[in-house]
Amino acid sequence: MNIISFGGGTNSTAMIIGIHQRGIPIDMIVFADTGGEKPHTYEFIETLNIYLAARGLPEITVVRKVDENGDVMTLEDHCQKYNRLPGVAYGISDCAVCYKIGPQEKFCNNHPECKAAWKNGEKVNKFIGYDAGEGRRINKRAERDAADKKYTYHYPLIDWGWGRDECVAAIQSEGLPLPGKSSCFFCPNNRKPEIQALWENHPDLFDRAVAIEHNARKQKRSGKPTVIIGLGREWTWESYRDTYLHNAAFLADHFVLPGFEDITGGCCCGMPCGCNEE
Repeated sequence: MNIISFGGGTNSTAMIIGIHQRGIPIDMIVFADTGGEKPHTYEFIETLNIYLAARGLPEITVVRKVDENGDVMTLEDHCQKYNRLPGVAYGISDCAVCYKIGPQEKFCNNHPECKAAWKNGEKVNKFIGYDAGEGRRINKRAERDAADKKYTYHYPLIDWGWGRDECVAAIQSEGLPLPGKSSCFFCPNNRKPEIQALWENHPDLFDRAVAIEHNARKQKRSGKPTVIIGLGREWTWESYRDTYLHNAAFLADHFVLPGFEDITGGCCCGMPCGCNEE
């Protein structure tokens, strides 16, 4: 039984391609949906499913966290219910454990083929898309992987020596678009250009992220060394947007240089200086 843990991004997409090219059977491709993935991830899953079906491969199985009544629980709802930010803002990894790893394990625990393999004393093969530059992650998992009685873990990208460049090349060689970064739209690990892209392209989602910040203020939490006040940890996404737009408007009104009136990009002043944070 071969299961691919699909994260929705470049590495796991390239891993699927490489495994298929090598004739390794794929029984299931499992993706855990937090309920707050970025729009481009949902769109890419639809595109990838067409690619998979055309090659006789199983389409992506989407799993979600559910409560004892079988009702779907999203990470966004969890944050709102408990007046908190995603765990990563506080330096803990409960987002991945509860909304990524947990739903996949629960699904497999109840899957007939997995249960049959375990009943026969066999392990299920699980393929994970760490690339060639992430060997340290395997080292951290080595002891735990070896002790797991249910799964044998495989990291094929590392075995093939595929880094990010090789993964991108593999996807493009199949005529697929690049999937883009996979994360929740309100993830505190989003960088400033990604936050800006969110308010510009998906203002409704940005407003929902700000609503999480507002709600989290109802319960005081402190981090080290600073107080965690928003999705930027010591700063809020809302304040970042408001300050950015205020500064952009001020500069546009007072410092437009001749010859640069119609140029966009770069700084908020419109000059193509290339100093925008990446």
